[in-house]
Amino acid sequence: MEEKKLDLKTIIGFGLIMVLLLYMIYNNSAETEKENSEKAKKEQIDKAKETQIPEQKAASVVNDTTLSDSVKIQKLKSSLGAFAYSATLPSAKDGVTEIKNPLLTLRISNKGGYIAEANLNNFEQFEKGSNKRVELIKGNNASFNLQFKTADNRILNTNEMYFEPVLSKEGANQVLTMRLKAGANQFLEYRYVLKPNDYMLDFSIRSQGLAQVVDTSKPMDLEWTLQAYRNEKSVSYENRYTKIVYEHEDGKDGNLSEGGDDAETAEGVSYVAFKQHFFTSILLTDTPFKSTDFKSENLVKDDKIDTTYTKKFTAKMPLAFKGGELNYDMNWYYGPSNYEILNAYDRNLDEVMPLGWGIFGWINRYIFIPVFTFLSSFMPYGIAIIVFTILVRLVMSPVTYKSYLSQAKMKVLRPEITELNEKYKKDPMKKQQETMKLYNTAGVNPMAGCLPAVMQIPVFYALFQFFPSFFDLRQKSFLWANDLSSYDAVVHLPFYIPFYGNHISLFPILASVAIFFYMRMTTGDQSMAAPPQEGMPDMSKVMKIMIYLSPIMMLIFFNNYASGLSLYYFVSNLITIGIMYVIKNHIVKEDKIHAMIQENKTKPKTQGRFQRKMQEMMEQAQQEQGKKGLKK
Repeated sequence: MEEKKLDLKTIIGFGLIMVLLLYMIYNNSAETEKENSEKAKKEQIDKAKETQIPEQKAASVVNDTTLSDSVKIQKLKSSLGAFAYSATLPSAKDGVTEIKNPLLTLRISNKGGYIAEANLNNFEQFEKGSNKRVELIKGNNASFNLQFKTADNRILNTNEMYFEPVLSKEGANQVLTMRLKAGANQFLEYRYVLKPNDYMLDFSIRSQGLAQVVDTSKPMDLEWTLQAYRNEKSVSYENRYTKIVYEHEDGKDGNLSEGGDDAETAEGVSYVAFKQHFFTSILLTDTPFKSTDFKSENLVKDDKIDTTYTKKFTAKMPLAFKGGELNYDMNWYYGPSNYEILNAYDRNLDEVMPLGWGIFGWINRYIFIPVFTFLSSFMPYGIAIIVFTILVRLVMSPVTYKSYLSQAKMKVLRPEITELNEKYKKDPMKKQQETMKLYNTAGVNPMAGCLPAVMQIPVFYALFQFFPSFFDLRQKSFLWANDLSSYDAVVHLPFYIPFYGNHISLFPILASVAIFFYMRMTTGDQSMAAPPQEGMPDMSKVMKIMIYLSPIMMLIFFNNYASGLSLYYFVSNLITIGIMYVIKNHIVKEDKIHAMIQENKTKPKTQGRFQRKMQEMMEQAQQEQGKKGLKK
């Protein structure tokens, strides 16, 4: 049989067949990959539709003009379940209902049922005369949301669902009821009651018939957020006093740091205040929240840049079901951070004011605020500050007298103390004993000059807290200062100086000049009061440095502070200079002090308990030192 051989044509034929087969395989695989890709995309779209939050699905259904009403209802029921009932009501559109009184204007949104705008009718932003009212809430800077789980495991948020508003009256009170309906007799209700001439309104959250459609085994999560609007001239100054304040556990108050970002958790919270410098938004509850998570975020990243908001506040708290229903009685407060107004509610809201803790707050609440309020009731605020300063300095003048008298006595004794230092310079213990003996025989207490200064600290700190917090100074003018609660710029700079600002305030300059002359007057006497001790810094040199350092610090630090506070320090230093001049030249004279000390030396002295104890301690130390010397 003849054997067949592969010729060239056969080889070429096989080659073409192989190329054709390879092309067909590649083409089929590409089409398969394309089909798989399109299928995967379709699956992703379908999955996204399934996982799309019910509120978005509901909104897309309501806005779809291609669907009939019956189809819309069916689709709404599938996306929102029982709560699709509210989305089909006439109120299921972006609208607001306004309630107002002479003090407050509120606009409550159909969508979410919360306060979308809160305006204070009697207060203006920034400069007086701007005619721009203070707005605590506007332009979606705040939200109030309840998140809950339905019986069929849907997660819903009330701020994306539509409430039905019903406005009515109860006597002089305006009542607005907002209902998120799951049926004709199944709803979640917000009830607002605004009274005449009141910054506080009643607010309640309750439910009816929701046990069948809502998972009541878990609480509803309430979240309240607010981005605080800037309402004052100085952003940095306003932001310094903007923070979250709350009350918890039997009237104890807490707050988050106003310096920057902060977060914390508290239990048993009875009110939450989102406090700005001179205005505040407060949510109060009769039933304390079991726990509350607070968060504060600083939105002012650079003081040199103008800004709309200062801080963002968030408070999250659970609302537990009782008997399958919600029933919480609350209050909203939108108004000024005014001590008298807040204190009148008798709900510990005065703690919102940064008046200081302990004795400092006590001085402000029961002395400074009543006295200054009385003075400003019948005289201009600038004059009231001057009169108030005079009264404070007169009350403190006995302390000033005691301080200067002690310095004068120490100055008279200085030559004798110097002599003791030279005589016993090789025996420090003996030097201390003889110095204490001299003080005792002369009837001089070396600590007497320090105690008056310590006594003035509570007054100084209380005043430092009082002026920046006193609401009535806001937008009150005096001389060139158009707002005593803010800086009194007389020159605006085209550049920014670190730590100082882009303006020059005049009252801090005057206060710095006054404190310079006051320290020049008193520093010489203080440095002459006692000679430098061995191993200790020479206080005379330190005091000379402070003569120049203190005015510079005041000039820089107070340039952005309230001009009312700078006015107080200016007048206070002038009065103190006058008081010191009178004491030094007409009351306390060195020759009389010297004669009194010499007379005291002739009288028998009995050591007090403290002096005896000090004497015993020094004697024991001297004995120990002697024993060590003998051993050596």
